[in-house]
Amino acid sequence: MKKVLWMTLIVVFSILFAFSASQAKPFKIAAIFQTAIEEPWDGVIHQACLQAKKEIGNIEYEFTEKIAAADFEKVLREYAERGFDLIVGDAFLAGEEPARRVAKDYPNIAFAFGSEFGPVSPNFSVFDNWIHEPSYLCGVIAGRLTKTNTLGVVAAIPIGEVNRLVNAFKAGALSVNPKIKVKISYIGGWFDPPKAKEAAIAQIEAGADLIFAERFGVFEAAKEKGVLAFGNMSDQNALAPNVVITGPVWNMYPTIKFCIEMVKKKAWVSMDLGEWSMMAKGGSSLAPFHSFEKTLPGAVVKEVRDLEQKILNGTFRVPVDEQKPVSD
Repeated sequence: MKKVLWMTLIVVFSILFAFSASQAKPFKIAAIFQTAIEEPWDGVIHQACLQAKKEIGNIEYEFTEKIAAADFEKVLREYAERGFDLIVGDAFLAGEEPARRVAKDYPNIAFAFGSEFGPVSPNFSVFDNWIHEPSYLCGVIAGRLTKTNTLGVVAAIPIGEVNRLVNAFKAGALSVNPKIKVKISYIGGWFDPPKAKEAAIAQIEAGADLIFAERFGVFEAAKEKGVLAFGNMSDQNALAPNVVITGPVWNMYPTIKFCIEMVKKKAWVSMDLGEWSMMAKGGSSLAPFHSFEKTLPGAVVKEVRDLEQKILNGTFRVPVDEQKPVSD
């Protein structure tokens, strides 16, 4: 009789537990983007939120893209009013001040925004794409492969988070080839493929035979002119398989996962989340070489892999230089 009673209680409690789990309140994430999610920077954040929804589960995710500067604060306040647990996005330039104002008015909501500035207590945390380490590795490859000793970089805007990628790429190249000259062009915006293509063509005509495509648009020029390139932010080899050797990859999932865990634990505080974008935390990496694995010189691949391991082990530190670089 007792055995039957215990079995009945176990079944009842199992059903109640399953029911309560299914009725658990979903974790709500909102993302606000100034550009289209096709733009790599915001696209990486978007993909990380989608991954969290899939892998963690019981998450509601909404986003708004292509938000004009005049509408940024309005859209952000609408999300805050709807009681989202975590609001993420990019706050660079036009979004910086509005994001901080809204966060101050909603201290019980966790805000995590891409920013070149610091966090603000109690709830506004910041992150950035600290992918200068794999950018340096790309520079090493370029420095070894170039035949003209002239490299190109087409970048967005000369702010700290962009400059450090450009400077890291140049430093990596110079570390193995002191004869290197680097042509650097800023297109003055986050997403302008035609302008980036035009800048890349000018660099190629000036002798550049490998180009770091910090922005979209370079691959088209590289395909037309028969030069190689490096992607940025994500594995972009599929966009131009015969052109893109590799590139620095930013993985925002470790950051988003950490944010969700902290909010769920009711342990959220304002912080700089930068470490979660470093190679050691899995937040950045060098994209696969794909078909170039077979065509790159073995000595170059080994050199890069050895240096990659030193970065992961903490025995080599890539310098962080956020000053605007000068084009050679």
